[in-house]
Amino acid sequence: MITFTVRMKFRPEDRLRIAELLSELARASRRETGCLIYMPHTVDGEPDTVVIYEQYADQKAVDAHRASSHFKDFAVGGLYQLMLDRQVENLNTVA
Repeated sequence: MITFTVRMKFRPEDRLRIAELLSELARASRRETGCLIYMPHTVDGEPDTVVIYEQYADQKAVDAHRASSHFKDFAVGGLYQLMLDRQVENLNTVA
């Protein structure tokens, strides 16, 4: 199982567009074979910071997600064009 978070910062004036992009991206991603969890969040007290918690069955599922048309359209062509900063944290299961 592969789990990670993606943290992104955006401008306040882009909030509505970010919410639209995340909604479309989450909806499509959750239908992918091998996607176990795809959950976007805003950070309490930081409405322009988004954290997406993602969990996939294996690397093949991650690769398929990143190769999907919805990822290219809504993430690369949408979110990535508007973000100010992006950080990825790979997580390891302890129990």
